[in-house]
Amino acid sequence: MPHPKTLLLFNYDWDEQGANRLRTQWPSVVSGFDLFSFPSNARLAWFDTERFVAKAAVFAKLHGAKAVASNHEQFGALCAALLAEKMGWPGTPVNAILACQHKLYARKVLQQVAPEANLPFARLDAAYGGPVPQGIDYPQFVKPVKAAFSVLSRQVKNAEELHAHTRFGPWELWVIKHLVEPFERIAKKRLPEAGTAHSMMLEAPMRGRQYNLDGYVWQGDVRPLGVVDEVMYPNTDAFMRFEYPSRLQADVQARAADVARRFLNAVGFDHGLFNMEFFHDEATDKITVIEFNPRMASQFSDLYLRVDGIDLHEIAFALAHGIDPATLARAVPTAGATASFVYRSFNPKAAVPFPGFVQKAAFRKAFPDALLFEYPKDTKELHRDFKWLRSYRYGIVHLGGENPRDLRQRCEQASALLGWPAPYLEDLREQVIDADKLPTELFAGKPVS
Repeated sequence: MPHPKTLLLFNYDWDEQGANRLRTQWPSVVSGFDLFSFPSNARLAWFDTERFVAKAAVFAKLHGAKAVASNHEQFGALCAALLAEKMGWPGTPVNAILACQHKLYARKVLQQVAPEANLPFARLDAAYGGPVPQGIDYPQFVKPVKAAFSVLSRQVKNAEELHAHTRFGPWELWVIKHLVEPFERIAKKRLPEAGTAHSMMLEAPMRGRQYNLDGYVWQGDVRPLGVVDEVMYPNTDAFMRFEYPSRLQADVQARAADVARRFLNAVGFDHGLFNMEFFHDEATDKITVIEFNPRMASQFSDLYLRVDGIDLHEIAFALAHGIDPATLARAVPTAGATASFVYRSFNPKAAVPFPGFVQKAAFRKAFPDALLFEYPKDTKELHRDFKWLRSYRYGIVHLGGENPRDLRQRCEQASALLGWPAPYLEDLREQVIDADKLPTELFAGKPVS
């Protein structure tokens, strides 16, 4: 017997795939727009959170939806919380969403409840594009107070790099304002002590390997699900692949879960999925929180499904309907190791070759269990990616294997079929990401004028 309908907000990529996987048992309807596709993303020009939620309430009633869920960081998580509050449905408290997504305020809370997992931080006392303040000790990690997908986040070595990083043209300023302003309006009303989100912030650089703790909260009980290893392209902060299960020691995972528990309790996060990104420095055994995200890391949903038989998307549906996820049945695991492989170009002058019909047919025949996502972009979009992210993510592949060695072999075979370099570049002798120093195959294309 299927459950009542769920309204899914800003549902695409992994979320669309996850909803389709569960549509028989968990029927859903969708509202929202794709922030990365034109003309859908033109709606950013007039987007207002409260107006969107009011319309979503009417939409839900018309379609018979009895719950709401979203794993969309930029707008969806906050809109879902507001709609759940408005309709009297189960949901994450609005102020908990705001506290997590306001990165500066989250640092202040973390300093109170888990200072050992925090780092020195401060607001960058400058308007967007304004003069860089004097007296800053470098290096620093600079990022927006409110953003998603690591946009405009990077380490700067001196005032000149910080100045260059914070110069924005009129179009960029327009995009930044319209991405942040919907959040700013709600935060001013509901969490005024956090201060403005229209700002950049500084953090001391972190050390160690990067990880992602996934879990959910049910009736105030914080329940960790697992840790995903985040492997970066050498000497960059760009993700190369996400591996599960983690190689991180169990005691360190338990300490990370304790930090998450203290923080989530402090901000009133008593219901919903979450993930905490963090560093672990093996030399000092120190855990340092990167950030808390008040929603599922949906890119990892099928990783847990392959290895543990746990479907994070089904957990999201259950929470939306007030059902304890611990009561859900597990699927039969299909892999001993799995990963989300990220294909990137670091050369803005390279033309990325996307696989044709014959290549993709051969890929799907050889790897029927795989997921493939392609991200073709036009020249303007590429320029913005390299300015804001310093690389271009053109593809993602999910695969499972019997063990890490088998998984690697399958990835290399799948990558060859697609015509893309396998994301295992940490084995390169030249451990430098530089367009002039790395082999041309890294750039997945020949330079073009």
